[in-house]
Amino acid sequence: MFVSDWMTKKVITITPDDSVSAAVKLMKEKKIKHIPVVRDEKLKGIISDRDIREFSPSKATSLDVYELHYLLATTKVKEMMKSKVFTISPDSPIEEAAMRMFDNSIGSLPVIQNNKVVGIISDRDIFRVLVDITGVRHGGHRVSVTVEDRPGSVREVADIIRKHGFSLQSVLTSYEKAAKGYRNVVIRCNGEGKFGALRAELMGTFVGVRIDKG
Repeated sequence: MFVSDWMTKKVITITPDDSVSAAVKLMKEKKIKHIPVVRDEKLKGIISDRDIREFSPSKATSLDVYELHYLLATTKVKEMMKSKVFTISPDSPIEEAAMRMFDNSIGSLPVIQNNKVVGIISDRDIFRVLVDITGVRHGGHRVSVTVEDRPGSVREVADIIRKHGFSLQSVLTSYEKAAKGYRNVVIRCNGEGKFGALRAELMGTFVGVRIDKG
């Protein structure tokens, strides 16, 4: 899975000389939180709903609503936008986009190709990826176990699940919160197999076994 598979290709943009009011209007109309700032097809910055919220109290604590509207209408986007923008290319793995957003505490990444904005990917898109790769929308059962970190250990879990009459939907593994030399495995499966026999064999072979029926 790559960024190009999940990004929004029809990008709403704004120019540095547009008013902040215009940015607010776009965000409300298009139901978006981030707008790339572009001039001559080149990315110059990005403005977010958080930038606007943080600007308003600091600049307008003593203003009434009409004065605030005037302030936003006369303030240009370039005065509020972030000029240092984290970006990504369309052929980057989707997990790299997720890591870059997480590590930098940002909600979106403009997608750049040949120095032009060709898309944007947001935290909402990453949520869609997670829903898709886990298969949770298709229901089924969830099996989680902790296994030794060695070749073939994940396959052993999968073989036991299939052995007792279930088919696999997705397989995820993680080292987070696992003891050294171990890894956590989560497998979603479906079917009307033998839950009792499955649980007994898994618990007799692995630790941290949990089965949630769909």
